[in-house]
Amino acid sequence: MSHANAALTPRARLRLAQLVVDRGWTHAAAAKMFMVAPRTAKKWADRYRNEGPAGMVDRSSRPKTSPTRTSPEVVRQIVRLRWRHRLGPVQIAGRLGMQASTVHAVLVRCRINRLSRIDRVTGEPLRRYEHPYPGSLIHVDVTKFGNIPDGGGWRYVGRTQGRHNAEATARRTGERGKRYRPLIGTAYVHTVIDDHSRLAYAEICTDERAATAIGVMQRAVAWFADHGVSVERVLSDNGSAYKSHAWRDACAELGITPKRTRPYRPQTNSKIERFHRTLADGWAYARFYESTEQRNTALPTWLHFYNHHRAHSAIGGRPPITRLNNVPGHHS
Repeated sequence: MSHANAALTPRARLRLAQLVVDRGWTHAAAAKMFMVAPRTAKKWADRYRNEGPAGMVDRSSRPKTSPTRTSPEVVRQIVRLRWRHRLGPVQIAGRLGMQASTVHAVLVRCRINRLSRIDRVTGEPLRRYEHPYPGSLIHVDVTKFGNIPDGGGWRYVGRTQGRHNAEATARRTGERGKRYRPLIGTAYVHTVIDDHSRLAYAEICTDERAATAIGVMQRAVAWFADHGVSVERVLSDNGSAYKSHAWRDACAELGITPKRTRPYRPQTNSKIERFHRTLADGWAYARFYESTEQRNTALPTWLHFYNHHRAHSAIGGRPPITRLNNVPGHHS
């Protein structure tokens, strides 16, 4: 592709060179016809004589040698400090005794100039992916939240009042743990999120067994179908529920291909891990709840807000529902 400011395209260059070489025009006459300098006409004519039509294409403007270019050894030192210690250009330049602008140029060239592009655990550049259409892949997982005692939990009422509330709840329910400690229980939130649209589905359950996970997936697939999304694959971690034969058989009945992440590599399932953080900030710990039932009642409303109204930074600041096509009830 020609430079944006180029006076001649490869096709025009060929025509100019053919006038000079094949038809005997002078450089000045050919240059006048194409409104360029005679020196330019001579350049393309000489290249046409030596290389033929292939010589009319653009060439790289990179110099053959760059004596002042940062050496590969220094580049490796800069990258090592960036990955292992997550240092900025100024700190790296101070350690290596060079200009911060040079360090920044190296980081940009290596595409690690932003720390958000580097994995916090491994230090490797992030490898982001997104499936091309809704339903191509859904992510499933379970996140846990402690139940809320009557009167509120310690996060809002303080640890002393929180212990009193837990004791009162245990006396009402009769649930006790080791050493007669009040047992409030745990809410297992089974979550499902579409990889392309980020549309989310969630249910609050009392356990994370295979039968429970299968039931959630079946209802989630039906829910996605109501929104015009046909699920093809499901990605999970290596939890016992997702490694079971019952999970495999349930996926086969639904016509879904089950996939699992690499062991000890939750980054592969990062979309749903990030959704869990959003779920905690936006729903579980967003405000004061006087009981677990009050918090559970608020989940459907928050999910509707997340799917239909909340701007999602990963999809251009739009809510997930906007990435679906032909959503029932949205078109006449």
